[in-house]
Amino acid sequence: MEKLNLFFAQIKDINWWQRLFRWRRLRTLSFDAYEEFRNLARDLENGRKTSDELKNRITELSTRNENLAQKIRDIELLATRKDASLEELNGRLREYSGTINELTKKVTTFEATKEDNVRNYNENIARLNQTKESFEAERRKLNEDRVREAADRFEAMKRQWAEHEADVKNTIIRICDFNHVNYIDKVPFRGNPDNTIEISGEYIIFDAKSPANDDLTNFPLYIKSQAENLKKYASQDSVKKSVFLVVPTNTIDKLKQLTYRLGDYDVFVITRDSLEPVILSLKKIEEYDLADKLSPEDRDSICRIIGKFAHTTKRRIQVDQFFQKEFIDLVLKSEKDLPEEIQKQVIEFEKSEKLNPPTEKRAKIISIDDLQKKSEEIDAEAQARKLSLPGAGDDLQTGQ
Repeated sequence: MEKLNLFFAQIKDINWWQRLFRWRRLRTLSFDAYEEFRNLARDLENGRKTSDELKNRITELSTRNENLAQKIRDIELLATRKDASLEELNGRLREYSGTINELTKKVTTFEATKEDNVRNYNENIARLNQTKESFEAERRKLNEDRVREAADRFEAMKRQWAEHEADVKNTIIRICDFNHVNYIDKVPFRGNPDNTIEISGEYIIFDAKSPANDDLTNFPLYIKSQAENLKKYASQDSVKKSVFLVVPTNTIDKLKQLTYRLGDYDVFVITRDSLEPVILSLKKIEEYDLADKLSPEDRDSICRIIGKFAHTTKRRIQVDQFFQKEFIDLVLKSEKDLPEEIQKQVIEFEKSEKLNPPTEKRAKIISIDDLQKKSEEIDAEAQARKLSLPGAGDDLQTGQ
């Protein structure tokens, strides 16, 4: 009963830390204890069978004893010369009687041991059930704590979304004041957009949009419908044909489309963190010497190119940062998980590798034709290898 006693001793004294980190060892010990208990039960069952066999043997011996007594009487009636044989039979009878008494004592001992074992088993099972109930209560408490933490995070997100419109307005006003951009409190055209600034005689609209609740499933459709509704502003004179929707930063990964080309106007979806570079890019138009001679259409084309350039640049930086993190994690994981011999061989191969990207010459312009030709060669090689590459117009959403 060593394993069984050890198991219940550890169950009795187990604490929370041991339940968390030593449960596997306790579980293995429980299997050993259970196997020991099964062996004990088998021993008890064998004892019971032995007892039954002994009782049957006693009955058999009793019957045989009666037969012997009958034979003795018969022998006494037959002849005196059978006295020696009768004495021998009586000695054997006494021997059997002693065996019967000894077996009876053993049966009594087995019965007493069985009762003690059953009582100990019931007590141990009761303690085990109590420990299980305590463990279940602790697990329920942990689950409740996790649910409460998740609810607190959702509440924080809701508060952030509720304050999003005011935060966007305050941010735009601060950027305009610092960079001497005219912020329009009351627009001279129909409608009442959230935020409007004036650059080069054009009114640029920044509408703040946030989810109504913590379910972001329909948020992309909501943004699309809001982009279509901005036509009421973009169709008016002196309103820039590039309109911006400002969404919370923690919702941008739910949007697969960040640019909407809607015929006469374009809508760009940005975050509050992107407001300053976007406004500064738009303000660059004022620094052109010929800006006052450009038509609104030309200025709009310049702004569209600058806006797309700013979005593409930031998106490329975002993608590079994502892959940089992935590559760093991959290198760290390879150093941690690879066997030592393979690591040494990898280091040797790494020392022998060398990357030589094209060098940049100050007096040489990077030719677009050369870049396009190189891109066509890469596409042709990818098709030959049956690889799928993203098209030129695809929006990179690798992190989503």
